[in-house]
Amino acid sequence: MYIARLDLRDFRNLTTQTVSFSPHVNVVTGDNAQGKSNLLEAVFYFGGGKSFRARREQELIRFGAAAAALTAHIVSGRRAQTLEARFSAGARRVLFANGVKLSSPRELVGRLPCVFFGPEDLDIVRAGAASRRRFLDLALCQLRPRYLTALSEYVRLYGHKTRLLRDSRPGTALPDALPVFNSRLAAAGAALTRYRMDFAARVTPAAAALHGAISGGREALSLRYVTHGGLGPDDPEEALAAGLLALMEERAEAERAAARCLVGPHRDDIELLLDGVPMRAFGSQGQSRTAALALKLAERDIFREELGEPPVLLLDDVLSELDGRRQDFILHRLEGGQVIITCCEPGRTTGLPEGKNLLVEAGRVTADDDGSGNR
Repeated sequence: MYIARLDLRDFRNLTTQTVSFSPHVNVVTGDNAQGKSNLLEAVFYFGGGKSFRARREQELIRFGAAAAALTAHIVSGRRAQTLEARFSAGARRVLFANGVKLSSPRELVGRLPCVFFGPEDLDIVRAGAASRRRFLDLALCQLRPRYLTALSEYVRLYGHKTRLLRDSRPGTALPDALPVFNSRLAAAGAALTRYRMDFAARVTPAAAALHGAISGGREALSLRYVTHGGLGPDDPEEALAAGLLALMEERAEAERAAARCLVGPHRDDIELLLDGVPMRAFGSQGQSRTAALALKLAERDIFREELGEPPVLLLDDVLSELDGRRQDFILHRLEGGQVIITCCEPGRTTGLPEGKNLLVEAGRVTADDDGSGNR
């Protein structure tokens, strides 16, 4: 599976143009703030069904433009597909697959599976639990359509319950609708928890092995999915739902006092340890980057197992802050499947498998035939 061509119109700082990619390794060079990350963001949009950094679709439209558009020409197996996204100021995005308008972004997700790693993914290790939950959500939404449905339902119900809790006043009875929301929240939350636990169980040994290889066996990475209230990793979905519902009922008054939801997978986490020590508190910048990379490469391996072909691997500024040996390991893991990797220093990626060199200058992408980074 790979993207053969990307048509761009006023996306971020990228001007109207067509960019062709190799199905193998594509090295994207250029100075900072020229548009390298924006190019990866445009590709990822068709995998995740959304930007990996923008909160609002309007942010994707080039400054001064009224609209933007992306068209991806992809190949999966021997089948070619065309995916399109259109963005307009003050209007909702419009999505198409092979010329047919999609009724929901869910119909786009998974058509071009992508695994992305960028500087912000250090947050998986160093920031709060929300960053680690986001890592799971981005992967599972592409792999499991039911997960995306359950996540959308959970977010919707969570918002409704939060408003009920905020609107209820001390001394009055809890809203009659609250038990109904709790029951449905528990069901959706149990589905999320079960998928997350299963994915964490698969990614754990793979990430640990990759981390050991990257670090030369000098460091041991371990991780586990952490829930609240004693929910077990082997519990079936029905038991998880019952457990979540019991916890909601038990903490009903505490939730009302806090005016927010205190129970559910929106509070879960992944605990990351290096040689038994919590990485969030004690890991160095290089160790954190290595651990985040190991998780992302393990995610790629799981995608390959599930889909029967590798996803598109997007690596943004992956080599900075890694020593030479760790850089060499990463670069030699790039064979097999399409890779698009950005780099400010062209010479650092010499000796890669066959592919293509691209240069980005002021939002314009051109072929860099000698890989020098110079015109």
